[in-house]
Amino acid sequence: MKTMASPAVLLNYDRLDYASAWDLQHRLVEERVAARRPDTLVLLEHGPVYTIGRRGQEAHWRGDEAGLRTAGYPVYRVERGGSVTYHGPGQIVGYPILALARFCPGPKAYMRHLEEVLVRTLAGWGIEGRRIEKFPGVWVGEEPAKIAAMGVRIVQGVTMHGFALNVTVELEPFHRIIPCGIVGCRVTSMAALLGAPVDGGLVRRRIIEQFADVFGIAWSERSDGGALAVDPTDEGLTPAGGSGAWEAGVAKYLSCGEERT
Repeated sequence: MKTMASPAVLLNYDRLDYASAWDLQHRLVEERVAARRPDTLVLLEHGPVYTIGRRGQEAHWRGDEAGLRTAGYPVYRVERGGSVTYHGPGQIVGYPILALARFCPGPKAYMRHLEEVLVRTLAGWGIEGRRIEKFPGVWVGEEPAKIAAMGVRIVQGVTMHGFALNVTVELEPFHRIIPCGIVGCRVTSMAALLGAPVDGGLVRRRIIEQFADVFGIAWSERSDGGALAVDPTDEGLTPAGGSGAWEAGVAKYLSCGEERT
């Protein structure tokens, strides 16, 4: 357990399209690797979009990527691990940009930390989230349904991509794919489980609190509201320090089904 909280920055956007958020992540990672920016958590929602990770297979979207685009969904092939997933309004997405060695002994421990943040968050609504060995993310129920997906990339010791918690998100788009490439994977949301509306703002606040507690972070700067609340290229923030001893130059990938390269 950390005795002193590490300073970090929270960027809390209302909604950001996937392409802009992806570009933002790359810029933040570059700055964190160069120790020009503190550890950062980006929270946001996306418009409807599918993303395909490095382990994606055509069968996971029924070989019809063009059909997804024709139906009005952007599709992005990205550098995280795992296969295909859906993002949309009502799903809170977190992109931690962290010098990982400052918080965890390795990638597997990092994934457990992310899961713990969301398990604790769900507990605030009386939802019992749990882990399933070899299937990262958070699951609920005796017949498991995934309520939170995870997919990360680690480059030069700095994390990108992250987690997605289903709060009030429409579930029908998940039926068009095999989520995370897991055959038979059921997907649910907080609203579906509770049978009632859920205040996404309260869920965000709970995630922010639990993330700080699990990772031993103190928010030294926060930017709340707005689609582009801060200039993501701003270099005026005080660096929290170097990235620590890690395998510099080596990218490792973890996600729905663990993968490293």
